[in-house]
This record gives sequence, C-alpha cells and structure tokens, in this order.
Amino acid sequence: MSFMVAAACLFGLCLGSFFNVLIYRLPLEQSIVSPGSRCPGCGRPIRAWENIPVVSFLALGGKCAGCGVAISWRYPAVELLTGAGFGLIARFALPAGFVMSGDAFAILAGPAGSMLLRDLVFFSLLVPIVFIDIDHRIIPDEFSLGGVVAGVALSFLPGGDWQSSLLGGLAGGGLLYATAFGYEKWTGREGMGGGDIKLIAMIGAFIGWRGALMTIFGASLAGVAGGMLAMRKGEEGLKTAIPFGPYLCIAALVSRYYGEWFWSFLIR
Repeated sequence: MSFMVAAACLFGLCLGSFFNVLIYRLPLEQSIVSPGSRCPGCGRPIRAWENIPVVSFLALGGKCAGCGVAISWRYPAVELLTGAGFGLIARFALPAGFVMSGDAFAILAGPAGSMLLRDLVFFSLLVPIVFIDIDHRIIPDEFSLGGVVAGVALSFLPGGDWQSSLLGGLAGGGLLYATAFGYEKWTGREGMGGGDIKLIAMIGAFIGWRGALMTIFGASLAGVAGGMLAMRKGEEGLKTAIPFGPYLCIAALVSRYYGEWFWSFLIR
C-alpha cells in the first residue's frame, strides 16, 4: 500500500507539471507540444534539471536561473495538489491490506483497479478546469465534453454502472441547462455559462445522477457564500463576475467520497 501511494504521488507530481502547461497554453490556443518549456520573462529554454516538479522551484529559489524573474507559486502549487490528490485517491481506492504480490494484479484488474483509474482520470480533469476558469472564465470543451466521453466509457469497466453514468450526464447537464434557460427568460440576462452546464454533465458521467445533484447543491451553497464575499470586496457589486467552475469541481470531489453518507443521512 505504501509503495502504491508513493508511486501515485510521484506520478501526480509529474502530471501536475504537465497540467501547468495545459493551464497556461490551452486557453491561449497555443500548442502544448512545441515549443518546449521556456521562461515567460526572458524566453530561455528550461533545462531538464530545472523542470523537476517542486524540487527545481525550491532549488532555484523561485526564480529563473537565467534572468532572475520570479516564478509563480502557481506552478509548484498545482504540482503538489496533483501529487497529494493522486496519493489520497490511491489510498482510498485500494482495499485495506493491499500489498504488491501475485494477487495484486488480479485486484488491479478488478473493480478496485477500475475505480482507481476512474477517480484518477476524474481528478485529472478537474484540476486544470479549476485554474483555467479562475484565470479566463472559460472551461475548454476538451475537458468537459471529452470528460463526458471518458466518464461514460470508463463506466463499462468492472464495477462501473454505465446506466448511472448516462443518467448522471443527462440529469446534471439538463438540470443546469433548464435553470440557466429559465433565469435568462425571467430576467433577460445570462446567469450561467455553457461551460458550467457541460462541466456538470461531465461530473454526472463520472459520479452518477445522485452525485451530480449533490454537486449542484453543494456548489450553489459555496458559490453564494463566495459570491457575497467577492461582491463585498469588489467594486462592481452585484455585477461582479464569479467563476462557478471551481465550486462545482470542489463539490464534485466531496460528492464522490461523501455522497453515500449524504444520501443515507437524508433517507434516515
């Protein structure tokens, strides 16, 4: 178990470095392959040893080795977030007492391994969405619509429920679409972007219709609180634009791991 969790953390750290590329380049419609990583200040290519997740940031003192311009804290933060997330997902997805033995491959090929894969893919979609929506107020279709396809496809693996996945995508996206359509008709103003609607459809495809409903409920409560705080601190008052995607992503993770407890509580 310790080996698997450590391996998941290391893999997450490396993947987090790639997520930084996606977060910066994808909204600007730049290639994520070429050119290689460069300093945004002087354009100097970043060498391999300067691109080690977190370690290089600390070794360089948070500055470019060429021009000395400060490197944003966002880069190591995304890497640490992804690494920690992958480690926790591996810890909770694998059965208690899991050890690397001859039976380990049989376990990974079964429902536990499928759940681990689904959760890792789900988390890997949510992380870039959060930061892109914060920076640009958009949610790229590559993540949302691509995530719908991935969520439904992965639901056919052992332990999955493709019917719940399809219903979750339709129910989540349909509910937010109806809400946004009704608000626009009632007030004459757009209250929710299409990206949020596609995002909740993706979330529903991964965690089902009950998870999608809990996500909408939780994100709405958190969004109201965050929105009121932003309006008080901002200068635009009620016209302050608030990205709803981060609230949906955080609520989706809570729903994924505490959703069953939530529904059991309601039933009781």
